[in-house]
Amino acid sequence: MPPLLPPLPTALELAAVTLAMQHPVLNDWRPAAERLPLLAAEHQGDLELASDTKMAAFRADHFAFPGLGAGAYLDRWFPVSADLTAWLSVRFEGRVRTLPFVNLSATSRPWTPADLPALGRAALEVYGVFAPRYLRLLSGQAADSIPGLEHDRRFLAAPLPKLAAARTHVPPELTLRRTRDDRHHARAEAAYAALAAQHPAHVGQAGLLSAEDLAECVQAGLMYDVLIGETWAGYAGVLPEEQLGLEVYTVQELLLTPEARGRGYGPHLTTLLARALLADAEPGRALFGTIHADNAGAYPAALRAGRLDVGGWVQLKL
Repeated sequence: MPPLLPPLPTALELAAVTLAMQHPVLNDWRPAAERLPLLAAEHQGDLELASDTKMAAFRADHFAFPGLGAGAYLDRWFPVSADLTAWLSVRFEGRVRTLPFVNLSATSRPWTPADLPALGRAALEVYGVFAPRYLRLLSGQAADSIPGLEHDRRFLAAPLPKLAAARTHVPPELTLRRTRDDRHHARAEAAYAALAAQHPAHVGQAGLLSAEDLAECVQAGLMYDVLIGETWAGYAGVLPEEQLGLEVYTVQELLLTPEARGRGYGPHLTTLLARALLADAEPGRALFGTIHADNAGAYPAALRAGRLDVGGWVQLKL
């Protein structure tokens, strides 16, 4: 007889643990009591994936691992140790079949470095048939604060008013103008290709938004052309979302063309974007985006622009 699994928690129980593990600066931006229900709404999606046989069947058809039925793709609430249960799921980087990993999205209590060996064993016990390369964990701590863990994407965020005031002098020739169509998308693709050729590691750390995503931002009125004088020099755009229990604008694109890079314009884009959003949209939101900790260009640029690293993902190699 298979071992009995623990009963599923409620979304609110998962949210309370997540809240306890978040970066403390978030309490200054929005009280914990207000973030809790938004976090619970995010975790509700986890609960649904534990029994969503339709989604599991879609994954089984798409990734087609021999001999594995839909049940192998379901999320699991799995006992890790006597006092720790973890919400685990199998994921694939970029939805690529050959790049599997195990994601840890919630726990019954805050995990600690002492739990890492047991968490790694649990990940392999549940999803070892996929040969995952690492376990991805959420942490509110600095990327290098826990020995033995490797870098992944970090959460870079700050309230719009803080960012709008971060730089008192913006080069007068640098401006934003609301994007009306996709006429510059091909030039943006060329800009990313040039960046990838110059920095090959960038390919796995960032990518250009698709034409469909660009159209969504344009329709929302939240995509801007970057101009140097009257010359198109890139994109800056966002979409409204809920992240970390906050109402945010998630960065979809912050891009400068090769001709515009190296001139000190990068950090000013965030200032101009924050000012545009304060004028055109909902001022109470924070600006939020994920940037890989090893992205030697975008990560330090975001910090210089006034965004804070408020936690993110880290990897435990399996």
